Amino acid sequence: MASAKTLPALWLISDARNDAGLERALARLPRASGFIYRHYHLPDAERLARFRALRRIARARGHVVILSDSALTARAWGADGIYGAPRSLTPRRTGLIHLATAHSLGELGLAARLGANAALLSPVFPTRSHPDSAVLGAVRFRLLAGRARFRVIALGGMTPAHARALRWPRWAAIDGLS
Repeated sequence: MASAKTLPALWLISDARNDAGLERALARLPRASGFIYRHYHLPDAERLARFRALRRIARARGHVVILSDSALTARAWGADGIYGAPRSLTPRRTGLIHLATAHSLGELGLAARLGANAALLSPVFPTRSHPDSAVLGAVRFRLLAGRARFRVIALGGMTPAHARALRWPRWAAIDGLS
């Protein structure tokens, strides 16, 4: 399992929109990338079954597998960590990786104070799911991320081309990697 010091730079996030292509996307990711499983759209039993199938593929490629759920569920399902809003994360003593969501400097600070190992700061660019929402943009993203006391992962409209333009080493995508 990856530690907070060896968190992957590249993360694929699951969603109802990219479900059909997740097996291919996981197989195409560079070895030891990260995978954040959400799949909120599925009933519990189906969500677990889908998680197990995708976890098997991810593990075969050496990927870190994070579950968007509680620490208790992440342990029971065999995930490496949890993902969610800073206040939903449990203290680090669980032994799990904690990835927080953040949309502002205040949320980055809260995530750090509550023990997150890293935060996914978004939205950097317009997204297909929220095309008209306000975005941080490259300059504001880099200013906020540069003030954080831990690793920051860019999220929101990220693609390989946007990652190069952003010149940021850590990024995540839903559509951009599917």
